[in-house]
Amino acid sequence: VIPRARQNCITVEQNGSFRVHTTAVPTDGAANAAVIKMMAKYLNVPKSQVKIIRGETSHDKIIEY
Repeated sequence: VIPRARQNCITVEQNGSFRVHTTAVPTDGAANAAVIKMMAKYLNVPKSQVKIIRGETSHDKIIEY
């Protein structure tokens, strides 16, 4: 996860992991909320199904859907 990016986008790395760029700031969970919203849209699932399992305060996160 890269907070305070110029634009919101998701890219897939060669190893299959996602790199999420978000314009949200990493305070008060704003960046995490933006990541959940973006991943839900990308995966075409409801936001309520996407959860951050590990890495709430880290750039590296494990997400379950």
